[in-house]
Order: sequence, then C-alpha cells, then structure tokens
Amino acid sequence: MDEALSLQEKAPKKILIDMYTSWCGPCKMLDKNTFTNTDLIAFVNTHYYAVKFNAEGNETVHYKDQVFSNPNYKPEMAKRRNSSHQFSQYLGVRAYPTMVFLGLEAEVLAPIPGYQTPQQLELYLKLFKDDIYKEMNNQEAFNVYYKAFVPTFTP
Repeated sequence: MDEALSLQEKAPKKILIDMYTSWCGPCKMLDKNTFTNTDLIAFVNTHYYAVKFNAEGNETVHYKDQVFSNPNYKPEMAKRRNSSHQFSQYLGVRAYPTMVFLGLEAEVLAPIPGYQTPQQLELYLKLFKDDIYKEMNNQEAFNVYYKAFVPTFTP
C-alpha cells in the first residue's frame, strides 16, 4: 500500500485496492476468475496502481498523515479469521472482498463490496477512471449508467 501511495505522488494514477482475507472464498474466486482476465489486467495496469491488501494482516500503512496497523493481529490465526486491520476499518470495509477505489489525491472514491466478474468490475473501473461518477448525484443516475453500460472485456 505504501509503495502505491509513493508511486502515485511521482506519477499520478488512481489506486484500486483489493481488500481480501486469507479465509474468504469469494476472494479466492476473484483471484482465480477475475484477476486472471487479460483485458482486466491490461486496463488496470494502464490506468491504476493495483494493491492487494490483507484486511486482517499485519502490514503497517502510512496514509493521510496517519499510521495504521493491526495491534490485535495473531500470527497463529493467519489462515483463519483474525483481527480487522485499522486501515480496512478506516476505509469502511465491512465485507470481503471489497474493491476500494482511491482518486489521484489518494482520496476514497468508493468501496465496492462483493465478488465481481471481470465485466462487472469493468463497469466500476471505467466509472472511476473517466470520472463519470462525478456526474452522478443520485441512484437513478447510476442506474442509467449501469443499464447503458456495455462491457468490452472478454469473458
């Protein structure tokens, strides 16, 4: 996470964080089914800094002049449910997996919870990359975008 924030300062790109846990079945499905899609990989590598963050891990994160850790982390629980990381709590992550999108100033754009196919995630990748979300001020506006969206990532 710190590396992506540092890279963002030098060469601005938005950040996509995959908030996962070691025990989460849908998180493993994302790795197997979504993050292997070549169109998705190319798009993310071009337009985002991608971060895979263990939401119950023990990494230290420096974000917005704060330091986040997991003081209740238990190494013996690494493969099972562990304590929630302060950073994931700060970002409002309440379910796994959750994709968190950060803007060019590392501001939180949105957490998107749940398993996503490549085509479902494509909708959000383009929504945030092109700043389309800034034109939406209600659910109806998002619904119009959602219904009109035509995915281009191969299945």
